[in-house]
Amino acid sequence: RIDFEDMILRAAHYAEIGRYDSPFHHILVDEFQDISQSRARLIKALKTQHADTRLFAVGDDWQSIFRFAGSDIHLMRNFGHEFGGNFDGESAVHRVVDLGRTFRSVDRIAFAARRFVLKNPSQIPKKVIPAGTAKKPAIRIVDTEYNNTDTKLREVLTNLSETGDANRRKTCVLLLGRYRFVRPENLSELKHQFPNLSISYKTIHASKGLEADHVILLNAASGRTGFPSEITDDPLLDLVSTETEPFENAEERRVMYVAMTRARHSLTLLASVSRPSDFVSELRGEAEYGIASGDTNDAVPHVCGKCGGPLLPVPARNGRIWYRCGHEQLCGNFVPACSACGKDMPSRERTASEATCSCGKKFP
Repeated sequence: RIDFEDMILRAAHYAEIGRYDSPFHHILVDEFQDISQSRARLIKALKTQHADTRLFAVGDDWQSIFRFAGSDIHLMRNFGHEFGGNFDGESAVHRVVDLGRTFRSVDRIAFAARRFVLKNPSQIPKKVIPAGTAKKPAIRIVDTEYNNTDTKLREVLTNLSETGDANRRKTCVLLLGRYRFVRPENLSELKHQFPNLSISYKTIHASKGLEADHVILLNAASGRTGFPSEITDDPLLDLVSTETEPFENAEERRVMYVAMTRARHSLTLLASVSRPSDFVSELRGEAEYGIASGDTNDAVPHVCGKCGGPLLPVPARNGRIWYRCGHEQLCGNFVPACSACGKDMPSRERTASEATCSCGKKFP
């Protein structure tokens, strides 16, 4: 009639009052970034029973993504204060061993992921030694529209299938999504269409600890169930956890880091044109990330006449293109494309009396 959390709390209580006599002088905790307050209480109770108890914790605060399950990243960030020993008048005595070598990702993924996660100054800095060197960009962004996501995914898979080595094992391709519903409905069909690829789907949380030759991140878009997710934590969570993190999208940024570092050789992001993700915009906007564009439109973005935001192309069901302001929740400006070509938006220089479309059509 008790659950697992009750078991942890009872065990901690028994160790605290001496009902349980611990024989352990060495304690090893793996996945320490996921530790909760109740588990920390149990560790402290075991540690207190012997003055010479040693605690060795293995974890990576960059991969702390289970706050909804009770994990408390502050326990790792304040390890010395929480678990450190006392010696010669000093308290919080502890030592850190940096395990910076990655045996998975090439440099252009590992270094980009490091730069991305360390945008949050609260993350513990670490040096990263990559598994190898890539000769070309390893992270690619492919723009998608609401009616061509499947086509774009097939194009990416076709490219991976053609570049694979026919004499070696199947190329491993991991499709990732922020939520379960992102899983392609035609996954079985894709597996049949690309027999030399080993294709699987996981949510990013479920992929933790896994790796693949190539990773494709699906539905990189803004919105409530986009990425970063805009679903707020249950208010009850704030009542039972320590202070929240001040950095915007702190945990979602770590979720993105986990997604990026599942890849050995390449990472492809299928990014929405009409609902651009803040994370994709950041990766695309800073040259230091070394991002390669797929078949994106490199034309100069059009500016919304109402609010100054970006006007983004959105295909209508009749095949014509409309342009919607990127600040859709705040602005709502929605205008048709050029009446001649139906694709681009006419634009004009400040001093010009006419607006010109890329197709050559001029408008007063």
